[in-house]
Amino acid sequence: MRRREFIAFLGGAAAWPLLAGAQQGERVRRIGVLMPFREPPRSDNPLDIDRIGVFVKTLEPLGWIVGRNLQIDTRWATDDADLLRKHASELVAATPDVIFTATNRAVRPLRQATRTLPIVFVSAIDPVGGGDVASMARPGGNVTGFMLYEYSISGKWLEVLKSIAPNVTRVAVLRDSDTPAGIGQFAAIQAVASPFKVELSPIDVHGAEEIERGIAAFAGEAGGGLIVVAGIAQALHRKLIVSLAARHRLPTVYGVRAFVTDGGLISYGPDLEDQYRAGAAYVDRILRGEQPAKLPVQAPTKYELVINLKTAKALGLEVPPTLLSRADEVIE
Repeated sequence: MRRREFIAFLGGAAAWPLLAGAQQGERVRRIGVLMPFREPPRSDNPLDIDRIGVFVKTLEPLGWIVGRNLQIDTRWATDDADLLRKHASELVAATPDVIFTATNRAVRPLRQATRTLPIVFVSAIDPVGGGDVASMARPGGNVTGFMLYEYSISGKWLEVLKSIAPNVTRVAVLRDSDTPAGIGQFAAIQAVASPFKVELSPIDVHGAEEIERGIAAFAGEAGGGLIVVAGIAQALHRKLIVSLAARHRLPTVYGVRAFVTDGGLISYGPDLEDQYRAGAAYVDRILRGEQPAKLPVQAPTKYELVINLKTAKALGLEVPPTLLSRADEVIE
């Protein structure tokens, strides 16, 4: 499927389309997709489009072909809670065979809209603590999927930051305090901060102005560095955050690779495309009759380290050879 055709396909906010290519007598299955990102081509993050492309392409060798035996209705939203609830209700009302989504923020309105339709998520943080599933091993309801990462990764972010910028003594954590994940991530970083001998400060990401004020105020003293945890609010302001880190010369570790490809210093986190491939595999199993309650929620088994050497040079940082040797990707 060409990119232009695929983008047009993804924009489907209308009712389920008729499939002229469906083979006679073949049952057509339906997937609802709720994405808490801007709709393409208005999205400022083309990687979001690629991830959905990975999802669709993963389904094809499993026997699910859009236009033959599969329909997909995709709804796009930002972090607008009202819009997410509206789209969730519309998707549930269409009674698809399964709903695929990303992040805790999108799972919540779907759970409120249905307790019976199967829901598969990716890129969620602490789905047990957030009440989305009963346990990792036995989700127990109509929801299952794949975690973005476990809270234990927090210590790794501090380790990476101190490795690439050993003179950092103050660390600001950009998080969304309105979400359980935002609160939990900061608490997890606090729990492991002592051995690194750094002073932690939270900065909320409720809007562009708050982010700018928070980073500017924090950068007023020497020895500062940033950790940007994953979240919808951070993703929506990705380019702003990267530019502010550069303007204030703050070494910054990100939980998502896309920040580094946009000019950020370094990231340590899961391969997001792997999550969408895994999510497609779970959707396939549900379409074939398995129940979400019996499919365990899974955490990533591999994390990737990405370093932007151009940004390191601009900050006057020399990347240690040991850190370079561990990198999965180096951007020069």
